[in-house]
Amino acid sequence: MTVTDDPKTATLESDTAIADPDTASATPAEASEAQKQNEIALVQSLQRLLRDQGETYSEAAIRDLPPNPGEEFTPSQAVSTLREIGHVASFGKIPAETLSQSHCPLIGFWKDGSPFILTEIKSDGSFRCANADANFKSIKISSEEFNKNYSEHLILTQRKKNAEDKSTQRWFLSAFAQGKWLYIQVVLAAIVSNFLGVSTSLFVMVVYDRVVPNEAIESLIALSLGVMIALGFDFITKSLRANFIDRASKRADARMARMVFDKILTLRLDAGNQNSGAVASVVREFDTLREFFTSATLVAIVDLPFIFFFIYIVYLIGGNIAIVPLLAVPCVLLIGLAIQPILARLASGAMTTGMSKQSVLVETLNGLETIQATGAGRLMKSRFETATLDQSEIGLKSRILSQFAINSAASIQQIAQVATIFYGVFLIQAQQLSMGGLIAAVILGGRALGPLGQVASALSRANSARQAFRSIDTLMKRNDNGSEAEQRLSRPVLKGEIEFKNVSYTFPGAKTPLIKDLSIKIPAGEKVAVLGRMGSGKSTFAKLCAGLIQPTEGSILLDGIDLRQIDKSDLQRNLGVMLQETWLFSGTVRENIQLGYYEYDDAHLLKICQLSGTDDFVKGNPAGYDLKIKERGVGLSGGQRQSINLSRALLHEPNILVLDEPTSSMDSSTEGAVLERLSGYLADRTMVAVTHRNTLLKLVTRVLVMDQGKVIVDAPPEQLK
Repeated sequence: MTVTDDPKTATLESDTAIADPDTASATPAEASEAQKQNEIALVQSLQRLLRDQGETYSEAAIRDLPPNPGEEFTPSQAVSTLREIGHVASFGKIPAETLSQSHCPLIGFWKDGSPFILTEIKSDGSFRCANADANFKSIKISSEEFNKNYSEHLILTQRKKNAEDKSTQRWFLSAFAQGKWLYIQVVLAAIVSNFLGVSTSLFVMVVYDRVVPNEAIESLIALSLGVMIALGFDFITKSLRANFIDRASKRADARMARMVFDKILTLRLDAGNQNSGAVASVVREFDTLREFFTSATLVAIVDLPFIFFFIYIVYLIGGNIAIVPLLAVPCVLLIGLAIQPILARLASGAMTTGMSKQSVLVETLNGLETIQATGAGRLMKSRFETATLDQSEIGLKSRILSQFAINSAASIQQIAQVATIFYGVFLIQAQQLSMGGLIAAVILGGRALGPLGQVASALSRANSARQAFRSIDTLMKRNDNGSEAEQRLSRPVLKGEIEFKNVSYTFPGAKTPLIKDLSIKIPAGEKVAVLGRMGSGKSTFAKLCAGLIQPTEGSILLDGIDLRQIDKSDLQRNLGVMLQETWLFSGTVRENIQLGYYEYDDAHLLKICQLSGTDDFVKGNPAGYDLKIKERGVGLSGGQRQSINLSRALLHEPNILVLDEPTSSMDSSTEGAVLERLSGYLADRTMVAVTHRNTLLKLVTRVLVMDQGKVIVDAPPEQLK
């Protein structure tokens, strides 16, 4: 394959195409190490290429940007990364002799699989390249040497002229923009199909008016063959049109779903008061929006302009008889538009009641154990039945109105056919219309009014789709913590200094601040325990340290930099966070600890699990780290869930640990063993640990006692004994 000058026209090749033939004789360990080094070099090359174009992203952000991050960072994932941040990019193959300066800068690959940046092609045929292993120092390479080592594989990229930050993009339109060429083909196919649709009417008219009176059998055969060919092409065109719509809808569906889910992942935990059930209900409405843009709806919309084309053909055939379908069109549209305000109100009510019903259901499932233990089923059942009845009543009214619009459209079509025949008889008597022309006019009139039945149905569904769009759009506009695509300061390694400067935090909707004008500094490497009564602000302090919530006033600095300015992916790798609420996902123990970071091998996994105590109970199970865990960790003890949660916090070996009650559910012997192992591991690392247990104090050198959002005691642990 050859890549043209425009990256948009290139096609992705298999990533295995740049494998180094020399590695065939290498041991598996050597080949794996070489592959890992090439992946690191590719990430660094992409980072440098973007930096040279004025775009700054951390290595961690580049790894996290692809829609489906995997174990390896491949050239196709590099292309996905570039596209996510507004570039046109392709991975393909171009021979050295066809490379030109217009392709530069680009990322190429040597025959050993390692990447390089090609910055310039000289007039003398030499190349200026930069390699990651040489700290991207630009060197001049002769044409002979370049051809000897160049694999002909490369990544072409250029930034879109109208590229915007993802935060300002019109998420809905951008999803459909990907398939714009497919939609153009849909329109072209519709034009061809509707023109071919005239053939049957003309065939009937000619047969009745010319063939039958003259018994022209040869002409009948020729006409029949011609119309059969036209019908065959019509079938092919309609099939292609449906295929184009389905493919375009599939692309838009996948992109919109990914954008919505990405938004959910970055929602601020303290922004707004929508519960999880309500958010889940909003996401469910995505299906309503998607169904509105299915084949039937789009076909009706595309065919709508051709109503007047068929009416014009009727006019050419029968003159004034075209008045009948022309009057029928506004009748159908007026009925559909007249009930739209009522349907809009019902759709809004259906959305509200649906959210209430979903909220009750999710809340019940999450708290089922508590409900059964306390007998709260009566309360939840009452709420659920109320929401269900409200939703059913609104749904019934909406269906009655929708069916009225559909039935009205069908009745008007039938009346129009009768009126066409009735009026046509008088035109035939006046010798202004032939028998064949009347039949053709009836057929064409039915073809003209056919899309109106679908339009009536589409108008009925339009309100539900519009309400669904508004709900999802509201979600997309909610405040978030920023995505990986945002350019922030890259800090691959944080030493661990934490400083609060006049920090206050008030939960949205509350009047009393949970944290009040707090100023405190924790030097890098210091271990701090946070104590206090219930509701004193300890957990809020920990979440502020971890960047999970943002201060209402003041600033939080990590190594002297405002936490909000640091790249989110770098933060996640430099901060090991263990929250008080232990939440495990359905899957294996390994998946719950790795959380998609497949770059860590089994040796690393075993190391952190031995520190956290996870290995103590996993090694006794035949399934080992492939032990299946149910949602929320059902079946595991509280201490086992905590040990897995602690393993997550240690995954990236961060220099900052923020732990909220890390051992509160562990038995004394397990807790002692875990703390003993952590004492050596912590060494120069910073730790902020919220606790009610004195056993954790042996790990710390400083104790903060909080009360009503303020630090009332700041002293070494020895002074508190």
